[in-house]
Amino acid sequence: MKLYSILSPGPQIQYLKRKETLSINSMAEDPQRNFRSAYYEKVGFRGVEEKKSLEILLKDNPLDVEKLSTFSQRFPLPSMYRIHVWKVLLGILPPHSDSHSLVGGYRREQYQDVLEALKVMRFVHMATPQTQVYLRMFQLESQVLPRRSDTSAPDEEDEDFLSIARAMEEIVEDPMDCYWLIKNFVNQFNNKFGDSIPHLPKSLEHYLSVEEPRLLNHLKNTGALAMLPYSLWFRRCFAGCLPESSLQRVWDKVISGSCKILVFVAMEILLSYKIVVMGTSRPEGVVSILCNMPQENTDAIVTKAIDLWHKYCGTPMHSV
Repeated sequence: MKLYSILSPGPQIQYLKRKETLSINSMAEDPQRNFRSAYYEKVGFRGVEEKKSLEILLKDNPLDVEKLSTFSQRFPLPSMYRIHVWKVLLGILPPHSDSHSLVGGYRREQYQDVLEALKVMRFVHMATPQTQVYLRMFQLESQVLPRRSDTSAPDEEDEDFLSIARAMEEIVEDPMDCYWLIKNFVNQFNNKFGDSIPHLPKSLEHYLSVEEPRLLNHLKNTGALAMLPYSLWFRRCFAGCLPESSLQRVWDKVISGSCKILVFVAMEILLSYKIVVMGTSRPEGVVSILCNMPQENTDAIVTKAIDLWHKYCGTPMHSV
């Protein structure tokens, strides 16, 4: 008899799961509660209902990855659980919770082995910036490590990686955890959304034509539409654009299965700076405004962007 059949959930656990599912459904349909949740997130507190629902999900063994994805799509993850949930959704930790310690040990050993190999080959040393170390480790594991004699500047793909690495470094303290999160985030994003990324600018144009056609026409007429910082927005997932406190709420959605959220964050940035953009006739000026926007109101921008995302894409029942 398999161990998993012996550990099948009893009636009490099944009741709690049904209750948790109903709770998540009712919370998703309550705009007032969603607004309150966004406020709690901004001031550093979490809604009690959402936190309890997540804690019930995290008691499952094995963890239900699909339910965790759905929760992450609907609600901001509580800070105390965010990194753990990201690790599960990115496949760094397996669904079976009793294996987390063992697998975590293997991850640390692999990290140390790759790092030691780079030191032996003299690709990294004590003074190498940590994000550059992450890049070399990623290149070695991906079998694209350049020759040591190659002194050319990082290409655009490497710059995308480094931007994400710098942002992740601000969110995650442990270097080993940080590397695995960067690596799996980049790999999942490229594998899952690589074919969709080139179409996101057109998607942005479509939704902007619905929300604010005058702004879209201005961007077209000035030539700014073609020059918008699409790489910063859609290849780097706003790393280097949004402060980490706002960025991690966007990454909750990306990691749990949506690249469409990036379109609505970009649109909300344009809508938030509509007056300034409409008053600028030079495309370079528009790009400068968008790439150097103030960091004070980004929480509000992300909250509004998530509202727009739910408005046009619905409240997800599964990851989309």
